[in-house]
Amino acid sequence: MNNKDDGKSKIFILAAGSIIFIAGIIINQTLALQPVFILAVFVTAYIILGGDVVLRALKNLSKGQLFDENFLMSLATIGAFIIGEYPEAVAVMLFYQIGEFFQDMAVHKSKKSISALMDIRPDFANLVKHPAAGSGNGEAIKVDPKTVNVGDIILVKPGEKIPLDGEVIEGEAMLDTMALTGESVPRKVKVSDIVLSGCINQNGVLTIKVTKTFGQSTVAKIIDLVENASSKKAPTENFITSFSRYYTPVVVFLAALIAIIPPLFGFGPWAEWLKRGLVFLVISCPCALVISIPLGFFGGIGGASRKGILVKGGNYLEALNKLDIVVFDKTGTLTKGVFNVTNIQCADNWTKEEVLEYAAQAESFSNHPIALSILNAYGRELDKTQLSNYREISGHGISVTIGNRKQETENKIILAGNHKLMTVNGVSFTEAQEAGTKVYVAVDNEFIGCIIISDEIKADSKDAIAGLKAMGIKKTVMLTGDNTQIAEAVAVDLNLDEYYGALLPHEKVEKVEQLSLEKSAKGKLAFIGDGINDAPVLARADLGIAMGGLGSDAAIEAADVVLMTDEPSKLLEAISIAGFTKRIVWQNIVFALGIKGLFLVLGAFGLASMWEAVFADVGVALLAILNATRVMSYNK
Repeated sequence: MNNKDDGKSKIFILAAGSIIFIAGIIINQTLALQPVFILAVFVTAYIILGGDVVLRALKNLSKGQLFDENFLMSLATIGAFIIGEYPEAVAVMLFYQIGEFFQDMAVHKSKKSISALMDIRPDFANLVKHPAAGSGNGEAIKVDPKTVNVGDIILVKPGEKIPLDGEVIEGEAMLDTMALTGESVPRKVKVSDIVLSGCINQNGVLTIKVTKTFGQSTVAKIIDLVENASSKKAPTENFITSFSRYYTPVVVFLAALIAIIPPLFGFGPWAEWLKRGLVFLVISCPCALVISIPLGFFGGIGGASRKGILVKGGNYLEALNKLDIVVFDKTGTLTKGVFNVTNIQCADNWTKEEVLEYAAQAESFSNHPIALSILNAYGRELDKTQLSNYREISGHGISVTIGNRKQETENKIILAGNHKLMTVNGVSFTEAQEAGTKVYVAVDNEFIGCIIISDEIKADSKDAIAGLKAMGIKKTVMLTGDNTQIAEAVAVDLNLDEYYGALLPHEKVEKVEQLSLEKSAKGKLAFIGDGINDAPVLARADLGIAMGGLGSDAAIEAADVVLMTDEPSKLLEAISIAGFTKRIVWQNIVFALGIKGLFLVLGAFGLASMWEAVFADVGVALLAILNATRVMSYNK
């Protein structure tokens, strides 16, 4: 049965049970009918409203699960019938069902906030059969995305979801990435851009070459994360489960003592003390706790998903509240991972344009990111027919000859690389002090200048670090494989507490293990990274956080939290949502136990009737549920 049908069924039960219950009260007050008839009316209402509760109690009893809320409700209401409190017995079940109805509404609302992510599941893919070479031209047929293979060509029309990850080979369009990233601003894509499944094509027709099967695609991974998020309970949830396991038998034992001991020693009639014991049982039901606590964490996970933050379980949401140390990878996390020429230093009698042109000629055959950044900065076509004797010298750089090969006297040898290349070739050069990757350039062993290439810091990285410190994070650290000088420049710019450069992947793990020794007894260490080489350290940290939008599959698999927009500042939102969830959950715990404690005392001394017990139990549960739903609509 789906949620809609289940809701209608619940409303019908409430309506039918309420009508018969009210009819029973009216008949009991106004008509002098046989007690058996009046009992039959209330029993009918009881079966409609509480039959499922009694059946669940019996089923749990057969499994050895004696003490739960179903057992308490059944015991208290059947006892109320035995002592002649028919209306009170039915009222307990009526208000319990009202509480369940509001709980279902709250859970449905929470699931809806997460199911917005589930809407990214594609229904079909337009598979292009027999495409023309180099394009997507051909007949397109609708197929199940699971049947599409890597290398196949698919067509995505305006208004359709992108069914699989791939590369655009034809067309331009604006993509709605809201379901993946939480961002409302569309993203423009063109030929050679990578597109992720789950995005919606707003305009234009895209021809896409599939790069991942459905099972490995972004949409499948996100759906799997969301579906399994609620299975990992937070410590607070586990505490409540353990608490209820001991709490329920204790209150049943106390109710039995209240019903038996006083009348046994002549402190009043048996019926009066039995009624007090039953009232005590009704009040003691831990409904507010067992309903609202998991709902609070579920709502927190749903609220985070609406912001483009995927949390893989309530335990990880709670761990965000305990961060002492936050460790960042550099490239792709704090920086954009896009290398650009940021400065050109010239030797005497040489210009920046000449230095850049010679460097571009040297790098013209390379696909290395450093080479591509120099070629992009040069921005003009190169005559590669003038180049010869191209050599890549491992760990040093490049050597190439330029000029007319038939006129050897005009040939020039260009060297472009690090300081080792200059030293090995006996070139006298001035070492650059500026932070960044340095490409020294020499022509015929004469040093002509140095090109500085830097990875640009993300716009919100500085705000993210400042925000973490304002939240009370004790230490912010950066680990990178880049050289120490580059690491220092980024760390100083962002005001990080510590930095470590020139680290290999296994050395990052070792450094995280060392840093873990500095956290408090209950504190947590989080590592944020995006690359495939970050997977080991993400798994080793107390809390692994992946930059999901451009991050590698391995990083996302190893992480506990995924920031879908690649913005470090999203971590601040994640911590804020986790903090708000914690406050709501503990408000409910304190409120529920406080009110119940008060009414348990009143019930034991005969100062609370069965009606007041019902309102205490159901009222506390309803208020706790309504409080928990606030997490879903949290907006800082």
